[in-house]
Amino acid sequence: MDIEFNKNEDVNKQLVYELKTRLKQIYKGGGEKSAAKQREKGKLLARERIEYLIDKESEFLEVGAFAADQMYQEQGGCPSAGVVCGIGYVSGRQCMIVANDATVKAGAWFPMTAKKNLRAQEIAMENRLPVIYLVDSAGVYLPMQDEIFPDKEHFGRMFRNNALMSSDGIVQIAAIMGSCVAGGAYLPIMSDEAMIVEGTGSVFLAGSYLVKSAIGEEVDNETLGGATTHCEISGVTDYKHPNDQACLDSIRNIISKLGAPRVAGFNRVAPILPRLKPDELYGMLPENREKPYEMLDIIHRLVDDSDFEEYKKLFGQSIICGLARIDGWAVGIVANQRKVVKSKKGEMQFGGVIYSDSADKATRFIMNCNQKKIPLVFLQDVTGFMVGSRSEHGGIIKDGAKMVNAVANSVVPKFTIVIGNSYGAGNYAMCGKAYDPRLIYAWPSAKIAVMGGSQAAKVLLQIQEASLKAKGEVITPEKEAELLKEITDRYNHQTTPYYAAARLWVDGIIDPKDTRKVISMGIEAANQSPIQKQFNVGVIQT
Repeated sequence: MDIEFNKNEDVNKQLVYELKTRLKQIYKGGGEKSAAKQREKGKLLARERIEYLIDKESEFLEVGAFAADQMYQEQGGCPSAGVVCGIGYVSGRQCMIVANDATVKAGAWFPMTAKKNLRAQEIAMENRLPVIYLVDSAGVYLPMQDEIFPDKEHFGRMFRNNALMSSDGIVQIAAIMGSCVAGGAYLPIMSDEAMIVEGTGSVFLAGSYLVKSAIGEEVDNETLGGATTHCEISGVTDYKHPNDQACLDSIRNIISKLGAPRVAGFNRVAPILPRLKPDELYGMLPENREKPYEMLDIIHRLVDDSDFEEYKKLFGQSIICGLARIDGWAVGIVANQRKVVKSKKGEMQFGGVIYSDSADKATRFIMNCNQKKIPLVFLQDVTGFMVGSRSEHGGIIKDGAKMVNAVANSVVPKFTIVIGNSYGAGNYAMCGKAYDPRLIYAWPSAKIAVMGGSQAAKVLLQIQEASLKAKGEVITPEKEAELLKEITDRYNHQTTPYYAAARLWVDGIIDPKDTRKVISMGIEAANQSPIQKQFNVGVIQT
């Protein structure tokens, strides 16, 4: 191992340490004082409920752990957007689990809470996963109701999705394990089956205070909408349980009796670990995001037996395409290349830039994978498409459009891992969030923005200087340096993976060594949803 490798390893391991430290803090939810109040009521916490529910020693793939991170600071913060979501194994069956965290503002719904719930439902609908809702929420966070209530992607969309999933045969089971009030009452009752925990669970359109205010009736919440009321009088709920554990046991029992899903038929053989050590991934990725490196070194540490069948190896070398297996699943990989290569055209450095020939190659490879029914994996470290007169005359816009078209129209499941840079139109062509990857995760080294920090800062500086000069202000070299630093710091903050994960531009941030697990669980989920559409790219310019 050389000095450069050791330096990279130290930097990337430090990034992973920071990731795990930040996750530990997020896992505390609303804090120990709030957790103690929940336990005094005999309730398990949201993450404890999930741990009890899923199969012992099985994997749980969390979605949106960093949702709302560093947002809503004036409201006291909202860790994980007040809800824990992810894919877990229940009685051997992959399920989407959505659990309100009552330690965070009593489980109230913030705007990001709605966005995260809708993302969880989207994953369930795309992959036909059974959904388990562990409901414990005070409903909409009223001070922000205008940002969560009436629009298409707001709170009400979740109930619309309830109805669509039920009509499509996607099983939904809801457990009322705490408060469930107002519009939020529809979520469990629009599920296929609803159960309630005696003494702690309650569900009603209006609580006792609002009932008294509206119609003058005095009634306590338990009589109004507790377990006895809804299991013995109204018939709203289907099962009554004495505690959280019994309720979760009942869910496991129901899931164990579900019929087998139809499968898409993606190819899988017995998994083989990579021959080259995944631990070495930390030393492969340079600290400096502009430095070249060999993407094949990354790929060989992710795929089974480190075996990769490269497509058009000597053509369009700024993108690597090829076939491999990940945890036994057949995959087609599309990855950006960043190394310096020598070709007939002379020495070229592929700093994650997509050239016309590379876009053409990737387009054809994506079409091939759709024909062969092979899931696609995109490994992003892209700065965008090549610019300049030579590229424009060569039709870079046309070739880039072909690649974007193929990505957009792909019918096989797509999975995106943001390894390094993810800039501009390169984000789109390499299956960014807007192009419906089944899952999209980032490494701690990721950067997501319309362009790199240094370039963007200089552009923004020019705009700001022009504005100040128009007001008659004199820009000294010291003032210019101060402005540049301020703009660069602000812009760089907005390009971090944590900023992206907080807004659900990515589903999460992972240790690079967990990449195989994420992709494997994602394809396993996708295999439960047969492909319905035929691949067709429509009209493209040639």
